[in-house]
Amino acid sequence: MHPIDWLVALAYLVGVVALGTWLGRRQQGATDYFLGRHDLPWWAVLISVVATETSALTVISVPGIGFGGSLTFAQLAIGYIIGRALVAWLLLPGYFAGKVHTAYEVLGERWGKGPQRTASAIFMITRTLATAVRLFAGAIPLAVITHWSYPTAILAVGLATLVYTYVGGIRAVVWVDVVQWTVYIVAGVAALVVALRLAPGALGTLAQAGRLRAVDFSISLTRPYAFGTAVLGGALLSAASHGVDHLIVQRLLATRRVRDARLALVGSGFVVLGEFTLFLLIGAVIWAAWPEGRGVTGDAVFPTFIATHLTGGLGGLAVAGILAAAMGSTAAALNSLASATTHDYYAPLAGTSDERRLLTVGRIATFAWAAALIGGALLFRHRDTPVVVVALSIASLTYGALLGTFVLARVARVTGRDAVTALVGGSLVMVVVVFATPLAHLTGNPAWLSTLGTLAWPWYVPLGTILTIGIGLTASLAPPRGPVPEAGAA
Repeated sequence: MHPIDWLVALAYLVGVVALGTWLGRRQQGATDYFLGRHDLPWWAVLISVVATETSALTVISVPGIGFGGSLTFAQLAIGYIIGRALVAWLLLPGYFAGKVHTAYEVLGERWGKGPQRTASAIFMITRTLATAVRLFAGAIPLAVITHWSYPTAILAVGLATLVYTYVGGIRAVVWVDVVQWTVYIVAGVAALVVALRLAPGALGTLAQAGRLRAVDFSISLTRPYAFGTAVLGGALLSAASHGVDHLIVQRLLATRRVRDARLALVGSGFVVLGEFTLFLLIGAVIWAAWPEGRGVTGDAVFPTFIATHLTGGLGGLAVAGILAAAMGSTAAALNSLASATTHDYYAPLAGTSDERRLLTVGRIATFAWAAALIGGALLFRHRDTPVVVVALSIASLTYGALLGTFVLARVARVTGRDAVTALVGGSLVMVVVVFATPLAHLTGNPAWLSTLGTLAWPWYVPLGTILTIGIGLTASLAPPRGPVPEAGAA
């Protein structure tokens, strides 16, 4: 990178931290810190939702997918729109009907604290693992472009994010997300323009090579971007991630009313479709414009192109975009994890609703979760599979179980004990499904495990949802055995 690129990237990093800290001044209590007093505009929440869910995974992994194949990955976003519409219609009214601080308080109202804490604990574990992968993803391009080590890049992103999240809470997170999303979209468009200038006939070349194909109508359980697989899997993945994952639900709860939350939620699906298309197209055009780089694979494609072809400040803008994407998702995870810790565990166990005290606990939890996320990212070593697929696979371990549990909450005969059994049982079965291939290698490659390992990852959430509902309904047929234990309280 040239000195001007370093200057642009550094100015962005300092500016974002300063902006987030300034926005978060005068926090009054926990409701302000975690929910912005329910007064954030829907359009800002929409952008924050997009920035939270896409992050550095989109900026670096999706171009790599476009570089290596076609545009069929975007079919997932069609499912995302369907899944969000279902959440907006079925789940959002319930969140706004009562005074809830986290998604899992709805389960607490239905069954008591045991199922609430169990669901919250599963959310914390999954969110920590998935965000650690996202934080590691942000380190990949920074290391390639700046020649920093992976630990240095991870610490730079993690500590900068901690500063403004610790001080500013959700209000700072959302408004900084608006800035950061704008920056990485501008950086993406700039990279696309540079690539198109290198190869003016790139789109024609891509069309002849079949690399602009956006829809694959084949039917398959093993190919992740066949139309039915991508749309159905994307719909239930989005229904879970945006309906029962507190990472996103927290942002929706920060809007003024259910109508605003619906606009933010459904609108975000259309924005993600456009975003996926942009970054897939970037990867495809790089393939046509940079034939000498075809030996580069996966997540290294876009960062390497930036390092070799973007000059005059554009490289610094691209680094700023990558920082923006990584910091946005990390900030969102920190605040939502601290919120779940404070409201699902500390407040009921301590028997307090004092806003100032909960604010103090929330900030302490933010610091602790930052240490956990940075530590997890430093331990991550998997670089063969695109990180976007790794992160979505990790989330899919429990998304189906959480979504299935919320469905069971509508079944009158299902008790809290049945819900805990289904939630834990569904999650454990999905561990076997998601890790079937390594488990098969460890156990002599039994045929059933090897076959299970070929299942495409978009099927994980539908399968987990069906299994969890089945386990819960089966458990509800057993005779009652006394009060529901306080599962997950430890």
